[in-house]
Parts: sequence; C-alpha cells; structure tokens
Amino acid sequence: MGSQTKTRQERLLYHLLHDGNIEVEAMAATLGVSPSTVRRGLQELECRGLLKRTHGGAVPVEAPLYEPFRYDASFQQQDAVRTDEKRRIGLAASELVQSGEIIAISAGTTATHVARCLKNRTNITIVTNAVNIAMELSHCPGLTVICTGGILSGTWFSLLGPSAIRTVEEFNYDWAFVGVDGLDSSSGITSNHLEEAALNRAMVTRSEKAVVVTDSSKLTKIARVHVCPVSALSLIITDTNAQPETLEGYRARGVDVKAV
Repeated sequence: MGSQTKTRQERLLYHLLHDGNIEVEAMAATLGVSPSTVRRGLQELECRGLLKRTHGGAVPVEAPLYEPFRYDASFQQQDAVRTDEKRRIGLAASELVQSGEIIAISAGTTATHVARCLKNRTNITIVTNAVNIAMELSHCPGLTVICTGGILSGTWFSLLGPSAIRTVEEFNYDWAFVGVDGLDSSSGITSNHLEEAALNRAMVTRSEKAVVVTDSSKLTKIARVHVCPVSALSLIITDTNAQPETLEGYRARGVDVKAV
C-alpha cells in the first residue's frame, strides 16, 4: 500500500508540474481513484511543502524568499515570463536525474524550475551557485545541497568569481543543467556577463552530460560572452514554440534536442 501511495503522489506532482494546476475531480478520473483519495494525497503533499491546495485542487508553491524583492524584481519579472514553458522544461530535465547522482545547476529562472522539480526526490547531490535555488531546496530532506562561495550578484541571486569556480571544479557531475542568455548552433552558448560565462563553462567542463535548459526565445540569440560550443552539450531542452529548422540546426551538429 505504501508504494502505491507513493506512486500516486508522484503522479499527482507530475501532473501539477506539467499543467501548472490540478483539479480533484479530473485527477480522480485520470488516476482511477476516488476524489477523497486525491484530496488525501494533496493534503500529504501540502504538508511536505510541495504544493498549495486550493478550492477543488492545487497549485505549485510560490517561494516566499522573493517577497522582499517585490519592487526590485528583475528575477521575478523574468520568472513570470513563459512560466508554463519553463515549468515543463524543468520537469523534463528533472526526469533525467537518477538516485545517487550528483548534478550542477546554474543560476537563472529556467534552471530554477529544474531545481523545483527535484524537491520530492531522494539521494541526489546538487551543487549550485544560485542562492535562491539553495534556499528553495533547503527544507528537502532527500537532497544534499552544496552552495558555492563567491561574490553575490544580487538581483539574480548568483554567486560568481574565483571561489565559486573553485567549488564547482571540486566535483565530477553526472549532469549539468545550465541556463543561457543566448544559444546559436554556430556561436554556441553565450552569456551577457563574463563571470557568469566562466562559471557556466566550468559546470559544462566538469559534467559527463551537459544540458542547456532554455525557452525558445533564446535559441537564435547571441550574447556578448562565449561560454562553449554546442558540441560540448549532450542535450538542449526547450519548448514547442521553437522553429523546426532551428532545432534541426542543432541536431545537424550532433546535439540532441527535446521540445516539451
């Protein structure tokens, strides 16, 4: 019974993260259980801090740590752009990670969604230079979270500089999930900031498999600082608004692309 309950809760979370909200009656029909069973599952997940119940359903939890920055909100403003797409990208990325693995997650709004989709997982070590990601995962007992040192770039919650890179370079990663400012099949990954580029480059270099997580608006942009060529990547996860010819340009260079 315990494993069935766990599986049912995982399915509830999957639908919540994929769709952005769930309704009790619809989920009861989807799972083939009673509405009261779904309500119990949602109550247990809410007690674990993984969702917020609403009248007739549930929505994802909003992180309270951003409230002090309501009026200085470049991160929140970007987090609110293409939220559905970023959430699906984060979910697809999180499904790649297996128990016992060590992963790196960069700063950025899409990368933050990868972290959010790992909250219910166990036996995973996460190294990040994003203070907000470390804070959002701090209450998750199944995760080991290592936050780099470095100089804080306040509005993006990103730790940068030599000490941040030294921490990243201490580990060998199964996966690195990296957000970007620009991505082009010829120019590769690019960033608007020199120190951010250096940090992300270190994550890619130390990983067995490097994954770019980005919404489709970044796929043909070229920012100011080069991070690495697309040949350094194993996978690009983006959304279904991406143009087919754009995706084929990456595939032609040997990089797998998943549009979700």
